[in-house]
Amino acid sequence: MWIRRNILTVHSFYKVVFVMLYNIGMTKFQVILMGVFGIFLIGGVIVFSAYKGSSQNAINVVVWGTIPQTSFNNILRDSPLYQSKEYTVQYVEKTKEDFDTDFIEALASGTGPDLFMLSSDKILKHQNKILPIPYNVYTVRQFRDSFIEGTEIYLGPDGVIALPISADPLVMYWNRSIFTDVKITNPPKYWDEFYNLATSITKKDGALNISRSAVSFGEFANISHSKEIVLNLAMQAGTPITAWSGQKVVIVFADSFNKPILPAEAAVNFYTEFGNPAKPSYSWNRSLPNSTNYFLSGDLALYFGFASEISSLQLKNPNLNFDIAMVPVSREGGTNVSFANFNAFAITKSSKNQNGAFAVATILTGTDSASTFNKILRLSPVRRDLLGQKPTNAYESVFYDSAIRAKGWLDPSPTETDAIFKNMIESITSGRARTGEAISRTQRELSGLLPQ
Repeated sequence: MWIRRNILTVHSFYKVVFVMLYNIGMTKFQVILMGVFGIFLIGGVIVFSAYKGSSQNAINVVVWGTIPQTSFNNILRDSPLYQSKEYTVQYVEKTKEDFDTDFIEALASGTGPDLFMLSSDKILKHQNKILPIPYNVYTVRQFRDSFIEGTEIYLGPDGVIALPISADPLVMYWNRSIFTDVKITNPPKYWDEFYNLATSITKKDGALNISRSAVSFGEFANISHSKEIVLNLAMQAGTPITAWSGQKVVIVFADSFNKPILPAEAAVNFYTEFGNPAKPSYSWNRSLPNSTNYFLSGDLALYFGFASEISSLQLKNPNLNFDIAMVPVSREGGTNVSFANFNAFAITKSSKNQNGAFAVATILTGTDSASTFNKILRLSPVRRDLLGQKPTNAYESVFYDSAIRAKGWLDPSPTETDAIFKNMIESITSGRARTGEAISRTQRELSGLLPQ
């Protein structure tokens, strides 16, 4: 579907003009355009109008994403873009499974999008296909004033990699009926409280067969989001997992950060203890169902899932009596982090309409469009002005608070890193490796995935 665009603000005009100059150098057309801008400025009537004219010669911007077509159309319908005679948008919906393959093939054939939705776990995968917005066009100060700290994952060495639109933070779903049954009134805020729940809630017989679990920690294959949970614990312990070093990303998962115990080792030891039958906290093993299904069946007290899962959980079991809380933190200090996946709009390097793509991305990530985007998709906004407007919905208030302290990481390759972390956890729980050895190997394997 084709959607019309609205006239841009003065701020957007500046940005688009400067992108032109940056990408293709000063041309005769641009000299004229700058002259027109000067006239508008003097006259006090400033609008951006690339290719002024009717909708018949409006600039077309092709956008790819994985959100439903209907949802995107509704977002645009409430956007300033809807009435514009300057731009049209063609949205192409892709499945998450097919996106990467289709994207690469389309770029190779010259039929790729101008703009695409970029999740934070795909930044490194698609980095060479992205046109960064230079910092003299969109400054770090502008970015930080507009968006929360976690979105700085989109700040690269050469410019803004993409303009962020939403966050999907990890949260803690808790079964209210189980908590009532054991006479515990509130979910845990701190990890020591969380740890103690294992003995209060978990039911197991003399042979250590588990019939009800407090928490799904300790294994990997049958735990949804196990990698993200481990990363969340490691971030709270003090490691960002990855970091920029000049023009390259480096893995710092196994670094000490001048701490007596490696942050990653402290995190992994805590996580794996819940899968050790010799420990009082034992509450999970490989024979149990997938953690999502176990929570839906009413036999798992605490489930760590993303905010975006709430609609699915409600649909699959409308009778499940659950609530949501933030991921616990350490009582002894540390970093209060909630892991999150972020979404943003990135400009393709091969786009023949980079200026239009930038203009559209600026509007879509502005206050009005971003608000609609996140309401429709039930995600958390990442704009500071929107997060300052506290929602009345009880679930959304937790999502908002989680997003404010959310962080992600520069995943070299989601599928391959899943396998690396799985091997790390299972080598520890099976006794094949000590924690420190497994973490060192993980660092080497993660580093091997990075572009050289």
